[in-house]
Formats: sequence, structure tokens, C-alpha cells
Amino acid sequence: MDLWGEVGIAAGQVYSVLAENEKEMTMTSVKKEAGLNEPMLSMACGWLLREEKLVISKNGKSITLKLK
Repeated sequence: MDLWGEVGIAAGQVYSVLAENEKEMTMTSVKKEAGLNEPMLSMACGWLLREEKLVISKNGKSITLKLK
């Protein structure tokens, strides 16, 4: 599988984690629950942001994610 496909699958994993939890989550929590490394999580978040499916906020030192 090429990198584009891997990022698409990771975006689906991030989306699923956020949909299942139905709340705002830290990037660290999403990374752990989705089983992704930092670069793949960042690329997956970029994918979802581009598709306008994700909202990112900064709370102090942590970054939180939630679905639109």
C-alpha cells in the first residue's frame, strides 16, 4: 500500500475514535486509541481538516480534536 492509502486509513481510524467517544479528545488520547504514531496522526488530522470534518483547538499545552 502506498503512503496516500495509509494516510486515508489512518484518517478513518481517527474519525472512528472521535465518533465512538462523541466528545472532544486530546491528540495524545486519539493517538493512543487509534494506535498511530505522531507523524501518521498529524497527516490523518490534516486529511480530516481538509475535508472539513475536524475541529482543532489549543488548550494550554494540549491540542484537542473533535468532529464537526
